[in-house]
Amino acid sequence: MTTATLLSASSFSSNRMAIVSSTFSSDYYGTGAADITKRHAAFQLLVTRYHFNNSKMFLRKQRNYGFSARRGFRVSCETKTEEIKIRRCSPNLESALVSRNGALTSDDWRAVPDIWRSSAEKYGDQVAVVDPHHDPPTSMTYKQLEQEILDFSEGLRVIGVKPDEKLALFADNSYRWLVADQGMMAMGAVDVVRGSRSSVEELLQIYNHSESVALAVDNPELFNRIAETFFSKAAPRFVILLWGEKSSLTINVMEGIPIFNYKEIIDLGRESRKAFFDSGDARQHYKYETISSDDIATLVYTSGTTGNPKGVMLTHKNLLHQINNFWEIVPAQPADRFLSMLPPWHAYERACEYFIFANGAEQVYTTVRNFKVDLQQYQPHYVISVPLVFETLYSGIQKQISKSSTLRKLLAFTFIKISLAYMEMKRIYEGTYLTRSQNEQSYFVSILGWLRARIFAAILLPVHMLAEKLVYSKIQSAIGIRKAGVSGGGSLPAHVDKFFEAIGVVLLNGYGMTESSPVLAARQLSNNVLGSVGHPIRHTEFKIVDAETGKSLPYGSKGIVRVRGPQVMKGYYKNPLATKQAVDEDGWLNTGDLGWIAPYHSRGKSRRCGGVIVLEGRAKDTIVLSTVHHSAYQEYHIFYFRNCLEKIGENVEPLELEEAAMKSSLIQQIVVIGQDQRRLGAIVVPNKEEVLEVAKKLSIVDADATELSKKQIANLLDKELRKWTSEASFQIGPVLVIDESFTIESGLMTPTMKIRRDKVVELYEEQIANLYK
Repeated sequence: MTTATLLSASSFSSNRMAIVSSTFSSDYYGTGAADITKRHAAFQLLVTRYHFNNSKMFLRKQRNYGFSARRGFRVSCETKTEEIKIRRCSPNLESALVSRNGALTSDDWRAVPDIWRSSAEKYGDQVAVVDPHHDPPTSMTYKQLEQEILDFSEGLRVIGVKPDEKLALFADNSYRWLVADQGMMAMGAVDVVRGSRSSVEELLQIYNHSESVALAVDNPELFNRIAETFFSKAAPRFVILLWGEKSSLTINVMEGIPIFNYKEIIDLGRESRKAFFDSGDARQHYKYETISSDDIATLVYTSGTTGNPKGVMLTHKNLLHQINNFWEIVPAQPADRFLSMLPPWHAYERACEYFIFANGAEQVYTTVRNFKVDLQQYQPHYVISVPLVFETLYSGIQKQISKSSTLRKLLAFTFIKISLAYMEMKRIYEGTYLTRSQNEQSYFVSILGWLRARIFAAILLPVHMLAEKLVYSKIQSAIGIRKAGVSGGGSLPAHVDKFFEAIGVVLLNGYGMTESSPVLAARQLSNNVLGSVGHPIRHTEFKIVDAETGKSLPYGSKGIVRVRGPQVMKGYYKNPLATKQAVDEDGWLNTGDLGWIAPYHSRGKSRRCGGVIVLEGRAKDTIVLSTVHHSAYQEYHIFYFRNCLEKIGENVEPLELEEAAMKSSLIQQIVVIGQDQRRLGAIVVPNKEEVLEVAKKLSIVDADATELSKKQIANLLDKELRKWTSEASFQIGPVLVIDESFTIESGLMTPTMKIRRDKVVELYEEQIANLYK
């Protein structure tokens, strides 16, 4: 226990904040150690009084200190006994406070914010982040970013945030999100993250379930959307506005809730840090603790493709594993440029960003609207994104080619077809041709296969090189990705994967989940096996088990994927039962994914594929077709017998069919259905412009027609589905055509742009029932 003097000052209005800086000058207090201590104590009280003078909660605290709640209050000075406060610090970032040993190496990182001191020392004046689409547009060096994080972290301490408290951070990608996230972590708080596009109900559920004490929001639009619901059903201690002006907030819900903008938190932190370091005695009022690598860094709620989101507890150790091991996947060099448009709260984007900044690269934030323009303007070395982004680029290229003259279109598609064949031969002779078979080819057969592939590749190579010069170089320039695109967070369709390989744009594919921080495996530039998600990253184990018995299966056998490693979560927050179901006693995480591990071959076309992971959908997405009695057989015509009868009672993985169907330019979105039905069906959102154009070409409608009937659209889609899924194991029957796209706002897609199957089926339950009558 120590004794300190609390100073109160006369009331001042909001336009007199300048008193803070002048009040703490050396002329006012003097320069002795005791004077500096007084200055720091007075600063803490004045800034707190300034920002909380409209808060009923804070007024109650004032009464406890003998202050009057009336506008005018008397100047007083009293002595109180204060407890020594705990000040938790990131060991490396604030090493000056907790250690006299100087800078630590990267091997000594024990908390995620530790990366900032190391990066500031190595890459200080290099540009770390560019945020061109916010007001004001911002570019910051590594030194500036480190100081901004330290100021924000200290600002949180000033307004009363304590270690281990949970702060909700509901915002989208920007440099201020990054500063807020790291500032919260750096002072030992736990941030609870989500994007602004989530529903009010989901955000409220996350806030209350996580027991957050306060809220940081992206902008006034989000605040105004959630304010009425939040402040009637939750009790945030304060709100921080990252972007925009407080004048744009809804006034009638603000009573009693202190509101800070981003700059105010930064200013509070900067002044407090200055006063703190000026005073040796002020430091004696604190007990210093360092953040442990096993401390919870963040709560990330799962995207919820089924059921309610669960709060995944990720520790600093979990995230540091990702930071320290990503380099094998993405060998980033200082000053390499990354373009980012994913939600920063998503574990995939988030871990990648931490890795980027730990290695001195430059991060450029973009938006969906500006993505294509920014690709060309910034020409990034890497783009880290979800499959949908690369699918969109693929569709755009295909559409652009289709609009060309007949000759150019024919030439381009012929070149692509030849290049696809060339790449197929190249994979064979390089040994990266994926196979499930455990039977290894004989030496003689391997040699013949290698020679055949070499000869065919040599024949096709001149045409491929010509295509590279005439067509692909232009596409590469338009896309702007200089080294590689890295796909994760979902399944990358095979046709998209092969297309980009053919045109010379490198795509890497990875696999992970929120519960594993998230990356578990990824393809590498040196061994990019198409059709797989690559080898496990360092210190990560995989095994495939039988869904019913749980016994391990041999290479090449399909089953449930289980993983183990230092990146596996601490558990689900306040949900020990779900944690026990997900992670067994030996630390194996049940991913719920279906997959297999490629067998090891010493020779032949698959000699470099051994150990790569191949995924084939989600176990919970599996559709089980119903059985049918013999008495019912005669009700079905011969086509049904040939195509459906032998499939009754079997399990269907819808992903294969959906990926095949998405090759069609007429289909915008699709969900395969058929649970407990005798045959499969599909819910399809058509690409209306493309469908209309095809209908006119086929003379189904007049040239001046502007729309089609549902029946006409369904007939065209039925033909498309038969065409593109002809080689699949199952065929799609009846089609339900719907007008409205699946979106995040409608609740039919997750914030990471994955379709929520259960929600779609639930919404169209009645139409599905009619479809099967």
